[in-house]
This record gives sequence, structure tokens and C-alpha cells, in this order.
Amino acid sequence: MNSQSIGIPRHWWGKIIGAVLGMLRGGLTGAIIGGIIGHFFDRFLLGLTDKSRTRTVFFRALFSSLGHINKADGRVTETEIASAEELMRRLQLNEDERREAIGYFRQGRQADFKLEGALHEFAMHSVLRHDLRQMFMEILLDGAAADGRISSAEQAVLLRVCRALHIPADLFAAMLSAHSAAGGHGQYSGASPGRQGLSLPQAYASLGISESATDTEVKRAYRKLVGQYHPDKLVSRGLPEEMMAKARARVREINTAYDQVKQARGFK
Repeated sequence: MNSQSIGIPRHWWGKIIGAVLGMLRGGLTGAIIGGIIGHFFDRFLLGLTDKSRTRTVFFRALFSSLGHINKADGRVTETEIASAEELMRRLQLNEDERREAIGYFRQGRQADFKLEGALHEFAMHSVLRHDLRQMFMEILLDGAAADGRISSAEQAVLLRVCRALHIPADLFAAMLSAHSAAGGHGQYSGASPGRQGLSLPQAYASLGISESATDTEVKRAYRKLVGQYHPDKLVSRGLPEEMMAKARARVREINTAYDQVKQARGFK
């Protein structure tokens, strides 16, 4: 009998065993200490296996979702297929991973594809990894815009992804506005990640706020975005360096937009 057969997640066993042994030796205090020791043991074991698992779960959810998004407006174009292939190259997939990614992409294009079901494992695996979920959405936004625009049908699918991953609607709106401010071209379509020469409305959109926002709201939006995207707060956990590069590019974009808004408003 294993942990899964009786419904106990494997990363709880160290805590349970530690608490039981601690209680036998030292009562309630021993149970608490044993549980803490078991927690760190669980974290150690999880770290040994989690990188490969994170990578597998992430790519399965990503490419099946991308296939579903690209199919949302009726057909998958050659441009969208080429964009997906470029994404595979940029994410440094090996040949086996590339074949699997193509299979996931094709699954997502099927009429009976269940998006929420396909996202469930990734949602469970990333429950404490909001940074990973945001990077996931950024890449999907790029893929949706591969043909030059994000259609209303594609936006509807993207919203379903956000709900499945518990990404707040206002955060998604900010991400979508920032993407639109760049002209709808994604990181993986070959566009430059920088956003030089933004108009003031585009700068506000990149920060996810309106021009009527107060100075305090501008500063708060900036700090929130930097905190969400800053590479120093991201841990790749086995994912390619391209993920970190994308986060760094987003932080540069946020800083550029914030500097432009500050200059227009005359505050430091």
C-alpha cells in the first residue's frame, strides 16, 4: 500500500511520521517538533524530484492550452504553427520533449478537448507558484497574438485559463493591456522585448492603470508589478533560462513605462 492509495499526499508523510514519533517521545511538544523536522525532510525530498516534474507538467499544460487558444477562432494558421515551433526552440526542448509538445498542441486543437481538466494538474502543482502561473499566461498571450492580434474568441479562452489558475481579473487585464501597448507582438514571434518610444497612454496601459489614477495608485501599481515579475523573486525550478529572460524583459518594460509616467507627472 502506498500513500496515494489511502489519499495522503506523499509530501505529507515526513510531517506525519515526525509528529507521531515526536508524540511518542515527548507528548504534544515532541509532536510539534517532530512535525517541523518532518516538514523540512519533505521539502528536501520534494526538491530532489520537483524540477523534472515541474517541467513536464508545465509543458503539458502550456502546449495543449496554446493549441486550444489558436483553434478558438476556427482554424490554426501556418503563422501560429510556426510560432509554436519557435516557442519549442526558445524553450530549449530536446527532441523527445519536442515530440511530446507537438502531441499536446494537437490534443488542444481537438473539438472534445477539456481545457479545465488539462489545467488541473498544473494548477495543483503551482498552487504556491504565482510567478510560474504569470509566466505561463505571458507565454499564452504571446502565442495568441502570433497572427498579429488576439481575437475575442482567444480572449475568452485566456479568461478561462485565468479562472482555472486563480489569476485575478485585474491582473489579467493589466497583462493584456501591456501586451496591447506593445502592438500585440509577442516575445516568441521575433519582436524585440523592449518598448521604446511608448506613448503616454501606452505607458499607463503597460502599468495596468488609467490616466486618471492618483500618484499613489501609480506607485502602488508599479511596486506590485515589479514584485510579481522581478527575476530575483523567481525560481526556475528546472525550467529553461528563457523563462527568466522573459521576466527580465517584462521588468524593463515596467520600468520604462513608470519612468515615462513619472516624468509626465513630475514626481520622483
